Amino acid sequence: MDVAKKRAHRGGQPRGVGLRLAATLVFPAILLLCGEWIHRGKLNSTFWVDSLLMHFPSFFLSWLWLVGVYMVLVNLFGRHTAGVAGVGLVVLPASIITRFKLSFRGEPFLPWDISQWKEAVSVADKSNLRLETPMWIGLGVFAVLLVAGWFLKLPTMRRYHWMLRQRIVGGCAGGVLVVGILLWFLSPTATKLVGIYPDMWMQDRYYRNHGVIAGFLTNLQQLNIDEPEGYSEQTMQALKQELEQLEKTAEPLWPESPSAADADAPRTPHIIYVMDEAFWDVEELPGVEFAEDPTPTLDRLESCAAVGQSYSPSFGGGTCDVEFEALTGHSVEPLPMGCKPFQQHVTRPMFSVASYLKDRGYQTVAVHGYYAKYWNRDKAYPNLGIDDFISLEDFADPEKKRPYYWSGGLVSDAEMAREIIRQFESRTPGQPLFLHAVTMENHSTYSASNFPEDELVELTRVPEGLSDETVGALRDFATGAADADAMLNTLVQYFSQVDEPVILVFWGDHYNLIGKGYELYEKTGYIEPGQYDSPKLHATPLVIWSNYQDTAIDLGTVASYDISPVMMDLYGLEKPLYFQLHIAEIPLMRARTRGMTILEDGTAVEEMTDEQAEAYQKHWLAQYDLMFGEDYLGLGPAEE
Repeated sequence: MDVAKKRAHRGGQPRGVGLRLAATLVFPAILLLCGEWIHRGKLNSTFWVDSLLMHFPSFFLSWLWLVGVYMVLVNLFGRHTAGVAGVGLVVLPASIITRFKLSFRGEPFLPWDISQWKEAVSVADKSNLRLETPMWIGLGVFAVLLVAGWFLKLPTMRRYHWMLRQRIVGGCAGGVLVVGILLWFLSPTATKLVGIYPDMWMQDRYYRNHGVIAGFLTNLQQLNIDEPEGYSEQTMQALKQELEQLEKTAEPLWPESPSAADADAPRTPHIIYVMDEAFWDVEELPGVEFAEDPTPTLDRLESCAAVGQSYSPSFGGGTCDVEFEALTGHSVEPLPMGCKPFQQHVTRPMFSVASYLKDRGYQTVAVHGYYAKYWNRDKAYPNLGIDDFISLEDFADPEKKRPYYWSGGLVSDAEMAREIIRQFESRTPGQPLFLHAVTMENHSTYSASNFPEDELVELTRVPEGLSDETVGALRDFATGAADADAMLNTLVQYFSQVDEPVILVFWGDHYNLIGKGYELYEKTGYIEPGQYDSPKLHATPLVIWSNYQDTAIDLGTVASYDISPVMMDLYGLEKPLYFQLHIAEIPLMRARTRGMTILEDGTAVEEMTDEQAEAYQKHWLAQYDLMFGEDYLGLGPAEE
């Protein structure tokens, strides 16, 4: 037997072995680089030096994990096409989703997003998404590697009896890599050994430093909420005593508020919450002028209501995060970035302003102009103490607007105002009402095609450089904002005529992209180019009005988790003990959200002082006790 035949008999052709080995090592590396190109939009020196070299262990472990996936699939199916397909379907969708999420929401693809796939598909279908050049090229490279992999197949087991043993060994070796590296990524101790430290407040930076694969897999550590340091019954009892003392000595935050001016103010007024989709004051855009003021009601109420800005944890979506904060007083800051409490944590009866008021005799109702199952509201609302939920399914032939992206249109803000009034008029006689409403009319995506030309807000001046697409989108958005303002006016006019005391709380949930990317915000000078984490993109209007007080109060910036405590403090309503933490925290900082600390004058800093950090830790201890702990504070909802 000559040398060539002996080699073939023992292990196949040497060239084939070398090609298969090279493919096993190189193909996952190519796909990993394609994924990073897609995620970042470009592979410049920032990637090669600041990311790859500075955080090489992250990318090396990611590559090695993908090699393991590749080996398992190749040895299982016998062709390298299977390995390419498996690695490509792991890397490319995760990278594409990350790119789109960063563009729309400022956050990457996170493990808990998988549970939100229905909501994501619904929104993506209306978001006018466009594949970018790196995505097309990445998909093209993927196709080429699939074809190349087809020609790389393992020797048949019929011809080479030893091949079964080799494939078992190869597959098991790949499995060891997959499981071993996954366990490494799941261990905080192990990841710290290679320089991977959690960055929950800046996930975009975290993925930029460590890559999509390492970023995603290490975030699996966050699926379990760790108990705060020092959490115990003794600690919580000491905190409870501190809060009880604060309750005895607390003074109103605003000296001119009704609680300070009138000791006989109503104690059980009707309370109406309206969280308006994407509402913010478009008149704040530099260089943009309108033929008519789109928000005259907002301007007028500054002279007869408490008006300020709600600091939102969200951008481009995540309405339910803002809603969760406003209803509970809990902050999403200590929770894993991108998680959705309504879906993941509000799975049992839980403290909220609704449950608190319900325990004190209030009727509790929610109204939303979209489907009940969206963001799991149909299950979360009852757990928060809301007894009746009016959703899109319950509206009878509602007025809808903006049908260009949303088939049939979205329930108009005017229709929502009518439904709020209907619910108020049909309330149980003699029982105070708490009503929480969430609108939908001005949901993204924006296009001038959403309204007839004669209904669109007219712009008389726009800065140079804005594309026609963005100008058209701005007109659409401004028209929706004008409709929201008109809704606010309708409610104020109606409740002004009601004899019983009513408090109306109205705020915008978050900003959205309008037109091409961040073009509107950058080219008007609203934010500096590239400053996508600007606090300006998180501060929306907040109005707290009542039909029995007309003093103008400048609220400044109020975290969305402080909306309920501030409303109760303004009007001297009996507060849950938990809210004393919020009231004590407000003079120290107005918000701690997404890694930013908002000070009383509205400036933003990343770091907290020792005093602020102590207040934040107390807030988290109490929040953990109510959400995940033993309720040592005894503030949970009353048992049915």
